[in-house]
Amino acid sequence: MANRTDPAAKSIRGTNPQNLVEKILRSKIYQHTYWKEQCFGLTAETLVDKAMELDHLGGTFGGNRKPTPFMCLVMKMLQIQPEKDIVVEFIKNEDYKYVRVLGAFYLRLTGIDSDVYRYLEPLYNDYRKLRRKSTDGQFTLAHVDEVIDELLTKDYSCDIALPRIKK
Repeated sequence: MANRTDPAAKSIRGTNPQNLVEKILRSKIYQHTYWKEQCFGLTAETLVDKAMELDHLGGTFGGNRKPTPFMCLVMKMLQIQPEKDIVVEFIKNEDYKYVRVLGAFYLRLTGIDSDVYRYLEPLYNDYRKLRRKSTDGQFTLAHVDEVIDELLTKDYSCDIALPRIKK
């Protein structure tokens, strides 16, 4: 079944990794055409190609709150649980800023506190511009360092409640 977590996946914080995304958002992702057409059958290797195609980030948008491709790829990463080395390579990627943010977002959701700070704090020095899709469907300008600050200091990002981390 396309929406099941990899049987070899470890539980994160005592639960199925996909449960880190609220049920209503999870079901909207499963219903979305991008999920059905583009994310079906992705592996850790082919996920990189899809991540390089991203041109904006965001949670949900529009009147019926459709998920963005960024959210679909976050969900796919939760489903297949790529190795930590792969996620770190996503974060260290200098060429593709959305791949970097995708890796940072996934690490923030699933990583332990020390790893989150070790790998995300250096990204405060990345000032590249990002397109962010807001809830009304309009694009706004953000920067990588602003997104990283949001991940490290806020409770919510891209319509997902972030797990608590120590200060």
